[in-house]
Amino acid sequence: MTSYAAHSRPLRRRTGVAALALAAATALLAGCSSSDDKSDPLADNTAKSGTVVVGSNNFAESILIADIYGEALKAKGVKVSYKPNIGSRETTYGLLKNGSITVLPEYNGSLLAYLDPKAEQKSAAAVNATAKAKLDPKLTLLESAPAEDKDSVSLNAETAKQYNLTGQSTLADLKAIAPKLTIGGSPEFQTRQQGLVGLEAQYGLKFKSFKALDAGGPLTQAALTKNTVQAADIFTTDPTIVKEKFVVLQDPKNLFGFANVTPLVYKSGLSQEGVAALNEVSAKLDTKSLLDMDSQVQLENKDPLDVAKAWLKSAGLS
Repeated sequence: MTSYAAHSRPLRRRTGVAALALAAATALLAGCSSSDDKSDPLADNTAKSGTVVVGSNNFAESILIADIYGEALKAKGVKVSYKPNIGSRETTYGLLKNGSITVLPEYNGSLLAYLDPKAEQKSAAAVNATAKAKLDPKLTLLESAPAEDKDSVSLNAETAKQYNLTGQSTLADLKAIAPKLTIGGSPEFQTRQQGLVGLEAQYGLKFKSFKALDAGGPLTQAALTKNTVQAADIFTTDPTIVKEKFVVLQDPKNLFGFANVTPLVYKSGLSQEGVAALNEVSAKLDTKSLLDMDSQVQLENKDPLDVAKAWLKSAGLS
């Protein structure tokens, strides 16, 4: 089961994100943002009639996806305002319930874990159905995108080449190799079901050793890059994957649960036209595209609004 902590995000984002969040916060204080709204993100006021308020949590990917949602809605003639970089789920969920936000990018499994930490997660469809049943009645989830941002076991380029492993290889392909490898991750990764315990139980993986680092952050990235560890827990839309040519192994047994990007909406604030527009986004947003856009924002320092508009155009959604 994907833990709530996995997408509360301040503890698991990478180098560059803090700078973006700080920049966004500074912009807000100055009365502007990468998006063209000047509202206070924490103001406790409901949207003006006919205006869809698109919010985001306080990390780079959420801001980017919010811009994608907002610009897709604008392309359909929907009036949109933005409340970017608000904070964690504890804050944004409450703002959704009182109608201050109409639309928020979410991650289905992580949201369900927040609503019910004991809920089983057997499929993306089942996760969404259960989450919908546990949401405040004023809220609902729309269609989930194939795009996911979740834990993975990733190899550095040197190790992948040595053992002829590619992005099509699965965790099962590591069984004979794992005893030769050191794997890194957060200290909790060593004892979690979604960690070494599950990797052994589900895939029969027994690594040579484990190195305690951080939760997919700069320590883990650096150790994998320098070959201090040969495998590590890296999040699937981490731009370091592109920069360092890490190889993400497939997880066909869904050990790491589900973290599909999914719009969470205040039902009465979004028209059927708006629902259709966001579902069109979800139909075309995959992990590869999201990783590419994250890389543009976090490595190339591009404005997330510009990146969002370019992707929508390329996808035929603007």
